[in-house]
Amino acid sequence: MDIAGFLASVESSNLATAIRDSLYLFPLIESLHVLGLTLVFGTIVIVDLRLLGIASIQRPFTRITSDILKWTWAAFVWTATTGMLMFITNANVYYHNSFFRTKMVLLALAGLNVAIFELTSGRTVHHWHKDAAAPRAGRAAAILSLVLWITIIFMGRWIGFTTSQSKAPLEPGINADDLFPSPPPK
Repeated sequence: MDIAGFLASVESSNLATAIRDSLYLFPLIESLHVLGLTLVFGTIVIVDLRLLGIASIQRPFTRITSDILKWTWAAFVWTATTGMLMFITNANVYYHNSFFRTKMVLLALAGLNVAIFELTSGRTVHHWHKDAAAPRAGRAAAILSLVLWITIIFMGRWIGFTTSQSKAPLEPGINADDLFPSPPPK
């Protein structure tokens, strides 16, 4: 099966159709995606600021990561799941969207950044975990991490502005004007 056929089958699945045809499911999933991303980014910022020696320098790096990274990974799985649920509703459009593709490449680079950190500074963490800042390679990984994640967030927002999230008409009996009434005149 070619990519066009695969995307069409994903988009026509019962789950994708149910999300796409519901007035409430896509916005709910998108909101949960944003909440998950907030937790992912917030916890990553805490770790990166500690690596840079800007915050929480009185706590050992290993203590911070043992407390926080479980939440980062749980939130990442949550965010990836909600992202996939949004993707399947309009797979062909998302797949061909340059902002979506850029976001996916940046996510892969963020993962590669973590792997490189683990293979460099992470291997010697027991030597520096109580220092105010990580070694140069650790600080470089933290800066790159922050740049990547901020850019990922921007790309995600641009996806929303350059694609249509729903092909579904409003449910019968729902007037969009009733959902957002105008304030009374003064």
